[in-house]
Order: sequence, then C-alpha cells, then structure tokens
Amino acid sequence: MGLQFITHFTDKYSYFDSARIALEGGCRWIQLRMKDASAEEIEKEAMRILPLCRECGATFILDDQAELAKKIHADGVHLGKLDMPIAEARKMLGKDFIIGGTANTFDDVKAHCEAGADYIGCGPFRFTATKKNLSPILGLEGYRRIIARMKAEGIGLPVVAIGGITYDDIPAVMQTGVSGIALSGSILRAEDPVGETRRIVSLINQTITQKQ
Repeated sequence: MGLQFITHFTDKYSYFDSARIALEGGCRWIQLRMKDASAEEIEKEAMRILPLCRECGATFILDDQAELAKKIHADGVHLGKLDMPIAEARKMLGKDFIIGGTANTFDDVKAHCEAGADYIGCGPFRFTATKKNLSPILGLEGYRRIIARMKAEGIGLPVVAIGGITYDDIPAVMQTGVSGIALSGSILRAEDPVGETRRIVSLINQTITQKQ
C-alpha cells in the first residue's frame, strides 16, 4: 500500500494545501481527516481535494464520513473505534468502496476482518501530537506480534502502520511485515515537504521491493 498521507491543518498549511503537497511529492493515497470540523466544512474541503486526487490517479479516503463518501463518490472511508461500525458502513456502501478500520490489538484486527474491512490502520507506533486519546503505544514488537497472529490465523488484510513515524523509522517498521506507512506531521514539519514526501515514497518503495 506504500505511503498513506493523513491531511492535517497547521500554521503554514490548510487541509487542501497538505493534500496537494503530498500528491506533488508522489503520494497516491490521501485520507481527509478533519476531526473538529462541521459536516459542511468537510464536504467543502473534500470537493476541493477530490479532483486533485482524480488528476493524479490517487485513492481518496474520508475519515469517519461514510455517507459523504457515498454522496461525492470518494474511494472509501476510514473508521475509528468510535465511528460508525464497519459492518454498518459496508452495508451502506456495498463492495465497491474501500473501508479501513483503526486497530491497536490483534482482537481489533480480527473483528474488523470479520466485519468486512479492506485494510487496517494500526497504531500508534509511538506518541503523536496529531491524535487525541491515544491507544497504548505498539512499537516494533507490537507490530511483529500482531502480524504474526494474523499469519497464524490466516488473516491477509494489509496493515498500515501509523503514529509518530519518521523517515528513519521506516525500514524497521516495514520489516515487521506491515504493508504501508501513514504519515502526516513528519512531512508537514519538513523544510521542503514535497521533497520529503518524494524521499519517503522512494524509501517505502525500496523496502517493499527488498521484501519481495
């Protein structure tokens, strides 16, 4: 799955800016996350970012907004533990939309798999300031343990690691068996965020090639 970029609002960049930066840097998976925004604000921003994703051939996922994803024909939705249940979203969206679920434990992963998720966003790897109410930190060993149990039970869903991951962490995190990395702050804090995105995409692709 490579790099997933989670939009973020900073003093320098709007949600739209952050998505544009990631796409310019070669990221082809954008998740619009606007946790404290109104439904109207989210739809307005989504309708600005969606055409950018279509121009680049990028996947566009909405955080927590299954009905809006269906309405605007986004590619799918990512659901946290307190969002709409995955089984309910699958019933609403059908098989043509991508549904991801947030997990912190193997039991979370198994439940999401049984409910019809297409991929897992698993974390946090370490502390991150971009997310409130963090679940317990996983670290490398946490990912190894979850991936091992998934293999033992025949669960083949892609797992994307998230939560405070930096460029230097990527090789070790990818070696745990995850399929991709989700980033936000580490890209937007860089002096040249477009260049940093390119650097990260290249490193992730390199590690995926080495594993094959």
